[in-house]
Amino acid sequence: MSAAPAYAPRVILLGGGHAHALVLRYWHAHAPGLRVPGPRVRLTVINPKSTAPYSGMLPGYVAGHYQKPDLDIDLPALAHFAGAEFIMGTATGIDTAAKTVAIAGHPDPLPYDLLSINIGVTSILADLPGFIAHAIPARPLDRFAARWAAFCAAPPAAPAITVLGGGVAGVELAMATRYRLIRQGAKPIVTILERGAALTTAPGATRRRLCHALDAAGVKLAEHTMPKRISADAVHLASGKNLASDLTIGAAGARPHPWLSETGLETKTGFLSVTETLQTTRDPAIYAVGDCACLSHAPRPKAGVFAVRAAPILMANLKAAVTGDPQRPFHPQRDYLKLISLGSKSALGEKRGIAVCGRWVWYWKDRIDRRFMNQFHNLPGARL
Repeated sequence: MSAAPAYAPRVILLGGGHAHALVLRYWHAHAPGLRVPGPRVRLTVINPKSTAPYSGMLPGYVAGHYQKPDLDIDLPALAHFAGAEFIMGTATGIDTAAKTVAIAGHPDPLPYDLLSINIGVTSILADLPGFIAHAIPARPLDRFAARWAAFCAAPPAAPAITVLGGGVAGVELAMATRYRLIRQGAKPIVTILERGAALTTAPGATRRRLCHALDAAGVKLAEHTMPKRISADAVHLASGKNLASDLTIGAAGARPHPWLSETGLETKTGFLSVTETLQTTRDPAIYAVGDCACLSHAPRPKAGVFAVRAAPILMANLKAAVTGDPQRPFHPQRDYLKLISLGSKSALGEKRGIAVCGRWVWYWKDRIDRRFMNQFHNLPGARL
């Protein structure tokens, strides 16, 4: 009589963000280590769409430098490569006591032994009247990309574009939209609205160069301007003025998915608090990485570089949780290279307060982005 098979713990990767994509990329190389001498792991990936867009290439896509497939990670193919199960669905809640994830449209919640959350953020301004009905948030990226493609298919002769949010993301999108529409023969009017001062997180030299780039690109920057309501063809301001807007884009910062605060896990301003091992502070069976997480031991701004750098540590710690090995700490870098698109094939690079601009910076950024995406478009093997 043969022995009963060993229990296979289930590891769920909730979300197809950068960190989880890299974990999948690495997983096949480490699967033998999870089978011998330990039990086999059942790996499951859950994401609302079959593709996950790479945010670093979004401004280039908006400007027309890339096609949509260039920035899409094929999650079913990546899951198959990793020997994982892929489920297309949107998570609506987590029961930490029962260790289950609720998925919209699925009758039964999905059980897990270990859960990792990498669902990104949203830029929906739900508290702004008319936003949900008439505006498009820059995140989730898939929805925004589809709306932008539809708009570019038949734009007005002189389209008015309004970008809500004067941070780096809003600046990039504003210049990219104007560049694309001009290339199509239109005469766009692009305006950035910022409730306070724009680009407050950027060092002085970077802010000055970006403001100069906006002026050179013909993008209007309206600081200390409060939107009161969004309608189908206008942004209505608190001052009583109306700003014509054929397309209103929400890019006013990163906002957490509201349901995360209902899980019972510790959050900080809605983002999941995690320890140096990337485990949530209240439940070591749950990990969180990327923009949806807040590093309690080393707070950092929302940037994809931290998700990418966290991926090998997450992979090692998920494996360690199964095999009983010690967890590894994640020590995020204090500073990192920022590469900011300027609409045309030009970009700004900044690190340690030193900023440089030019076409060569864009080609440098393009090379880095394509090299990152080639990991997922070509899957012969992977190493940590």
